[in-house]
Amino acid sequence: MKTLDGKTMTSQDATQSVGTALRIAPGFVATAADETTGVETTIEAHYSPDRGRYIITTILNRAIAADFNEDRLKHAAPQAILQVAIPHCIALLLDDSADAKWTTVADLTTADGRIIPPWMAQAVVKRGMKDERWEVIEILYGTAALADLPPVKLIALELDVPERTASDWIQKARAGGWLVGMTSNVGRPANG
Repeated sequence: MKTLDGKTMTSQDATQSVGTALRIAPGFVATAADETTGVETTIEAHYSPDRGRYIITTILNRAIAADFNEDRLKHAAPQAILQVAIPHCIALLLDDSADAKWTTVADLTTADGRIIPPWMAQAVVKRGMKDERWEVIEILYGTAALADLPPVKLIALELDVPERTASDWIQKARAGGWLVGMTSNVGRPANG
């Protein structure tokens, strides 16, 4: 994961505010090598405020082995690279203290691939946890929407709630002023 100027991506490179609690990198360059096919794919993506997500602007495939798969070289799978890269581009503060440090969603992601720790997921689904719930919904929705993944499915999985509940919470969070600058075109619209 690199910044647009070729430096290693850190939480400090997430300079653009999105939503109420997130910052994102304005763009990035990500590279993935597939040793099996002998092909390396590099993408460049930029955040589009109009679309509320990252848009791939460049795809570069190159052979990295003498016996590379010619068909694979012609047909890249940039969406998978985008989805892996996005958590490195989203930063948030975990507390309100004066010395709080920004951290990336990738730094939060657990070994089993979960973004929100189980204790936090259990806490935010309880009654009376509205603001905390909306903050978590914003983190999860932003992570999914910015990568062009279905937010309802991610929220339902992370918080162990039915998709209907996840969809309802997305609508309520948006109505409450959360999720500004993020939209999802995947699946059913969050506000309809």
